[in-house]
This record gives sequence, C-alpha cells and structure tokens, in this order.
Amino acid sequence: MSYRKVNYEDVDQVSSAMHFLSDPLETAQVGVTVARCDPGWKSKPHDHTDNDHEEVYVLIEGEATVVVDDEPVEMEAGDALSIPPEATRQIRNGNGESAFVLVSAPSIADDEGDDEWLLSGFAG
Repeated sequence: MSYRKVNYEDVDQVSSAMHFLSDPLETAQVGVTVARCDPGWKSKPHDHTDNDHEEVYVLIEGEATVVVDDEPVEMEAGDALSIPPEATRQIRNGNGESAFVLVSAPSIADDEGDDEWLLSGFAG
C-alpha cells in the first residue's frame, strides 16, 4: 500500500486538545496535528529551535489568538500563520470552540548545498 489513512478522532487526544497524527501516519518529514480547543484552552508556550521545525497553523473553525514572541495574532476560520522554529508560540482559545490543523517540517534553507530540497510546480 502506498498510502496511510487515519481519522484524527481515532487517535488518542493529548493535553485535552491535540491529536498527533505523525506516528499513526508514519510520516518522516512532516508533522501533522489536529487541535480541537475547548473554550478557554491554552497550549504550552514552546518553540522548535531544537528540531529546526517551522510550523503553519491553519484555523479551520472558530476564533483564537496565537501568541508569537509575545505578540498576539488574532485568527479567524480560514487564516493561516507561518511560524519560524526559533519563535515562541502559544494558542489561546477564546470563549468558543476552535479547531486548528498544525503542520510542521524542517526548514528549507538556501545554503544547504547537496541536501537542499528542490521545489517545483505545486509545493503544497
């Protein structure tokens, strides 16, 4: 089989909001998490300096604030936010429920030489 399929609701929830999908999908280069946030929920502030992963947060339902390096970024359904590895980030959910898809992957640097990832055509 050349693909893996999972339903996030079948994956154990962590931290009362997060469904980490990379292990059940057996991904090696990308992390995928679905965050279903209850009213008032907050994630732990963190960065990805240790693994050099950049992240994109896509809010697919509701409204929430993502604090990036102490700067609140108000988000509504449909918004996407790119966060570099060294930036501290935290989701702060408001009074309603919200849902995010969080995607992380190693940064693509211009000076990686022979190991550089080449992107052509549709890149995602």
